[in-house]
Order: sequence, then structure tokens, then C-alpha cells
Amino acid sequence: MILEETGYTAQDIKDKVSKYMIETYERFDFLAERAKDQYIYDEKGEKYLDFYAGIAVNSAGSCNEKVVDAVISQTKTLMHTFNYPYTIPQALLAEKVCTTIGMDKIFFQNSGTEANEAMIKMARKYGIENYGPNRYHIVTAKMGFHGRTFGAMSATGQPGNGCQIGFGPMTYGFSYAPYNDLQAFKDACCENTIAIMIEPVQGEGGVHPATQEFMEGLRKFCDEKEMLLLIDEVQTGWCRTGKIMSFMHYGIKPDIVSMAKALGGGMPIGAICASEKVAKAFTPGSHGTTFGGHPVSCAAALAQVGELLERDLAGNAASIGKYFMEKLENLPHIKEVRGQGLLVGVEFDDKIDAVDIKHECLNRHLLLTAIGAHTIRMVPPLIITKEDCDEAYWIIKESVEAIA
Repeated sequence: MILEETGYTAQDIKDKVSKYMIETYERFDFLAERAKDQYIYDEKGEKYLDFYAGIAVNSAGSCNEKVVDAVISQTKTLMHTFNYPYTIPQALLAEKVCTTIGMDKIFFQNSGTEANEAMIKMARKYGIENYGPNRYHIVTAKMGFHGRTFGAMSATGQPGNGCQIGFGPMTYGFSYAPYNDLQAFKDACCENTIAIMIEPVQGEGGVHPATQEFMEGLRKFCDEKEMLLLIDEVQTGWCRTGKIMSFMHYGIKPDIVSMAKALGGGMPIGAICASEKVAKAFTPGSHGTTFGGHPVSCAAALAQVGELLERDLAGNAASIGKYFMEKLENLPHIKEVRGQGLLVGVEFDDKIDAVDIKHECLNRHLLLTAIGAHTIRMVPPLIITKEDCDEAYWIIKESVEAIA
């Protein structure tokens, strides 16, 4: 919807949000009227270089033409139905995802946190049915992030932070261990542990990639103890890190993997993929969803996956990400540049506040986010070029210098 067609001003829209919406977001002070590729445009037509990408969603670019065409076409024939009849987009997407990432079965959800809830439920049900009523315990990483519903929030290894504060007791059955510390994960497991749940790159935790030794060690340990390895690829999946899925960097395979964000190309969708043995834990009536596997979302996802693969955007993420991270090393007040592909974090020294950087960059029409006190995170569309990275670098550099 274009602003001039509504008869309202931009301030009218902001006032309506303030009056009627429950606000849990720190709003950027501009109206996002339209978007294309790596840019968002405000109501004045001014463009912003978007290194946020809808929080790692618009990987093939905003309003990708093939995704848009798929959505329009599907809405003309079947917008929604329940999950009892077969639908074409759901079946085709299930085949495409499973065969592409080498997994056996898929279950569709609406979002990343729902996908992680389903992954937790499947793991627990598998454990209880195969090993007895106490085999439900799951170990996750400190400073990880798995979502904001109760199971996913409880799995998030940040007790006492903003995600958990004020919501009462968390769901029991979770323990936390330091990320990339294999021995600590082993020590956190007990006779009731059925799974270890991990992000291959901690995004909300400050953009920390897992080490090869850690991931290989977890896979081996889970096999030895008859436990499941659950990998949360909500943010890292679908070419973001330079591989189709981040777990492919490590030469391992999860028992269950969750995904969302980039899968839908801008439409809401989440999913878990599992081995056939573990997937048998979900039987008719044991889990369900009204909108999961939505025909329009599945049609969009099928087009999005096609774009990501056919244009080798994983390859672009790998090469451009390497270029960008090397360039970012030249920033002033730098402490460390971390990342995998085009999931990039920059940690500054204690003289630079990350939130200040975020707002200074916003003033210069670059969109990124702050993680913690001194770290910024960037997850741009995977179609970006070296020229886009150069522009972003200079804006960040100017912002750091302005603050310092």
C-alpha cells in the first residue's frame, strides 16, 4: 500500500501505531513504503541500504520477482485450506527441501520459534517412547537463542535476560553449557538427556561460529550415548553462511534441523527436517498446525529456494562475505570481526557503543542491528556486491569516527 493512496501522512501512520499497537520494538523513524533487492524506500522515495534483510529473510532480495509471481499465481487458485487434503506447493516444496539438504522427512510450521518448538517436542517424544518416561532432558548452549515461545525460550541459554524476565518459571528439562566447549557439554548431559540442541553460528549471542572440533565432537558424542543432535538453522540456513545449510561446513548431519526466515523469501514459514527414524515420533494427532504448510507460503518458498540454488547465492555469500569481513578489519576501534558467509558480526572496543553505531548508520541510510554492548550484526541479502560492501564499510567507518 502506497502512502499517497491512503490519504494519510507518514505522521498519521506513526500516530496510529502509537495509539493502537502494543509496542515491543524500538522503531526506526521512517516509514518503509516499498523495497526492492538490497534497498528499502521510505515515503519520500529515499533509499536505505538494507543489511538487515528483514532479519535474514530476504536472501534473494526484497520482492524477488519469481517469489512475487509465485505468490500472485497461488492466491488466484488456493489461498488456504486445512492440512487434510494434499496441496501441490506443499508436496513440491517438501521434496525440494529434503532432497536438497539430504534429510528424509519434513514438517511445516509458521516461524522459526514454532519450528524449534516442534524440534523439541519431536526429540522428547522420541526419547520417551524409545527409552522411557524420563528421557526428555536437552542440553543447549549458553548465550544461544532459539525463540520466544515457552519451549524455545526455555531452550535459550540466557537465564535472566530480557527474553525470559517477567514470564515466570521456564519449562523444565533444559541445561546449558558454554558454546564451543565440548567437555562442558558432555558434563552437562545425564542419564535422562535425549538431545543436544545447538546453533552452528550464535547470532543473537554475538555472531560466534562453532568450531570444527566442537561440531564433530557433538555428533560423535550423541552417537555414542544414543542421543539426538538438534541443529537450529533458523537464521543460518539456506545459503546464508556460504553453504546451503551451515551444518554442511562441518561434514556432519543432524538428526533434526530447524529452518525458517530465508526459506520463505518474505512469506512466513518454518519447518523441521528429520531422519526417518526420529520422524516416526510424530504420529496423527501428536502435533499439528492450522497455517503450517500454507499454500501461498509454500509456493513462495519453492520459488525462493529455486532462486537461491540456481543463482548460487551460497557461493556469493562465501566470496562476498570473505571480502566484506577482510575489509571490516580496517575499521577504527575494532576488536574482532566474526562470521560465516554473510552472517557478519563486528565487535568494537569499549569506547564504541553498538546501539550508537546502529543509529549513526541509520542516519546515513544503512540498516543493521546491535547485539550486546559493543557488537553490530549484519545479515544482508545474498545478492549484494563488493560495491555494496564498500558503501556499507564507509558508512560504518564514518559512524565510528563520529561517535569516537
